[in-house]
Amino acid sequence: MQVSVETVGTLGRKLKVALPAEDVEKEFSQRLVKLSQQVKMPGFRPGKVPLKMVETQYGDRLMNEIAGDLIETSLREAIVKEGLRPAAGPRIEQQTITRNKGLQYTAAFEIYPDIKKLDIVGIAIERPVAPVADGDVERTLETIRKQRSTWSPLTREAKLGDRVKIDFAGRMNGEPLPGGEAKDFFTVLGSSTLIDDLEKGMVGAKGGETRHIVATFPADYRHQPLAGQKVEFDVTVHEVAEPVLPDVNADLAKQLGVEDGNVEQLRAEIKANLEREATQRTQRVIRAHVLKALLDANDFEVPASLVDAETANLRRYAQASGIRSDEASLSNQARQRVAVGLALAEVIRARNIRPDPTRVRTKLEEMAAEYESPAAFVQWHFEQPQRLAQIQSLVAEELAVEELLTQAKVEERAVTFQELLQLEAQANGQ
Repeated sequence: MQVSVETVGTLGRKLKVALPAEDVEKEFSQRLVKLSQQVKMPGFRPGKVPLKMVETQYGDRLMNEIAGDLIETSLREAIVKEGLRPAAGPRIEQQTITRNKGLQYTAAFEIYPDIKKLDIVGIAIERPVAPVADGDVERTLETIRKQRSTWSPLTREAKLGDRVKIDFAGRMNGEPLPGGEAKDFFTVLGSSTLIDDLEKGMVGAKGGETRHIVATFPADYRHQPLAGQKVEFDVTVHEVAEPVLPDVNADLAKQLGVEDGNVEQLRAEIKANLEREATQRTQRVIRAHVLKALLDANDFEVPASLVDAETANLRRYAQASGIRSDEASLSNQARQRVAVGLALAEVIRARNIRPDPTRVRTKLEEMAAEYESPAAFVQWHFEQPQRLAQIQSLVAEELAVEELLTQAKVEERAVTFQELLQLEAQANGQ
């Protein structure tokens, strides 16, 4: 086997492989004999069909099978021989394969980049410290009350925060707007369930009133034909209702799982939950800082094939979620995610990081706690190795970040819980 490697750009490689005619002929002859012992033809006993007849009928199929198998095995050997690390599956270009001739083909692919700086020794990493204050507990309690609010109908004019029951019908350029009609529709004014102009146009209305509202759809509206368009709506308000929040008392505490209805116990549990949340958010902020430092320490090209694949994944997720995002934004996000993944994977590989089973199970149980049936969630992952491998990969990344952090210069900074939320959003590029 003859192998040559051509470098294309920084990461592109074109592998040219030539297999001698005797290898192809030997493989063909062996397979032809084996096939002749299996095929059946009229006038011949099993295993007695002449090889020439078998070749005439099945030769082309055999040659195609041989070409595929030889390419697979020889390519694997060539990649190992040349010390290459393909980042994605190769594109194969092969010549026609015939009897008594060698097989030549070309495999084009990208390799993983060379990431040399695998530590962040001495780099300053900020660790936010966010104690949970009484005000954070009360804000959370207020959010819970709003989530459990009831609605009381009233006769006054509607204002932001009120719920209205409406019929509406939209027209664009004088024609009915497809999908722009509803009856007995509930919405909270100011919630952005409907477009802003439409919700604002109902402020001040009373039950039984009909209004004509001209609304302009946002320029980035997810349904492109309506983006930036003016639409006329006829809206009939049937009911205006204001929220009635439950009192913070024993009944609310019992509804939230405090069996004896102790309100102070409820506050204590909320605080404990917020402290766990603060710990998790702090870890995510630190992780983002560590990975940014690792990427800043390395300047490497990211394989385009991996970026394209990740961009496609993000595009599918955005479409399924109804999120509007342009291609440039998706591509940049994909490039960042791939770069982080490659850097972390190289740290894990170079340091031979292997998560122990105990930590993997602990991670699984932490994740399972958010589900209705934690035991079933854990069991589902243990049923198939590939499912468990995803959790093992998460734990390996956590271990890699922890190891990197031990070499950094960690500086603590006191922040409020609300500031921690902002730091996490910034770290995630939001």
